[in-house]
Amino acid sequence: MYSIKAETSEDWWEVEALFDLCFAPGRTALSSYRLRDGVAPVAELCLTARDDYHVLAAAIRYWPIHVGKAPALLLGPIAVHPTRQGEGLGALMIEESLSRTHAWERVLLVGDAPYYGRFGFRPLTGIDMPPPTNPDRVLGRELVEGAWEGVRGRAAPWADAS
Repeated sequence: MYSIKAETSEDWWEVEALFDLCFAPGRTALSSYRLRDGVAPVAELCLTARDDYHVLAAAIRYWPIHVGKAPALLLGPIAVHPTRQGEGLGALMIEESLSRTHAWERVLLVGDAPYYGRFGFRPLTGIDMPPPTNPDRVLGRELVEGAWEGVRGRAAPWADAS
């Protein structure tokens, strides 16, 4: 049994350690991190999952970005502790967090289409991500029907939108 709650400031270091464990400390050099630099995550969408012993099993974060002039959410990172993988916890975190995105119209992520496709994510075109990003891994999900229609341009940190 897991308790899913909003990430708190007390969780921060433990969540960062989980992300380092799952992605290696060099993860912040990834291109998607250029969209996160100097921007606070969307607190109500950043979740943790803890077991009955209060051990952190998974975490997910979202960041506000702009694609062209359109606001969007950037999903990620999401991590499940290696000893908890294969239990469906990643899917649970994605589904729970997406159920809380009421104030947003669209979500973008950089990831594997076969995995994220089951959550409604589809390949996007016309999105200029920070290099080096494989364009085949740029995926989006509409939270409002038609939300990605006509959205093109540079993905930028929330503060840099032009």
